[in-house]
Amino acid sequence: MEIPYIVAAVIIAVIFVAGLSIYNGIIGGGNRAQRAWADVLVYERQKTKVLDQLQKVLEDFKIYESSLLQKITGLRSAIKDLPASADGNALASVESASRELMGGLRIAVEAYPELKAAEPVNNMMREIAEQQENVGAAITIYNRNVELFNNSIEMFPGSVVNGLFNKKTPITPFSDTEASKGFDYTPNL
Repeated sequence: MEIPYIVAAVIIAVIFVAGLSIYNGIIGGGNRAQRAWADVLVYERQKTKVLDQLQKVLEDFKIYESSLLQKITGLRSAIKDLPASADGNALASVESASRELMGGLRIAVEAYPELKAAEPVNNMMREIAEQQENVGAAITIYNRNVELFNNSIEMFPGSVVNGLFNKKTPITPFSDTEASKGFDYTPNL
């Protein structure tokens, strides 16, 4: 008669430990996705610092174009407005503004040979490009963490634990619709 009680206690203990492990996995996954989003924000804000320096250098050359000023101001504003909580949709406008700015900078640099030869401008252009690469890498890590987190709360048994205890909602990954327009291939999803 004691054996059924021991077996039942072991089964309850195993279920409790498994549930606790899944619960903690969901919390950890959410925290990893949030940390990855914070990394995206850090790289975007580092890009803003370089843009501030670039703006000063361009003003020193007295060739500063108003459209370029508007693009830099718009990008800085968009970066500043990124939410603290993970949201891939919010990043779309920042990435679009970054592409627009880089195109405008290349045109301005090509139009003014003395600016093209200026080492500070070239260094800043390289720094902005490097920061943009860092943002791209951080977005890749963010999207991977979002996928893992979303899977953990949407797949069984995590969905049960999440539904009963955590009540976490899926996080939106970053999707670049502008870049995907250039592809003819559409995955069979």
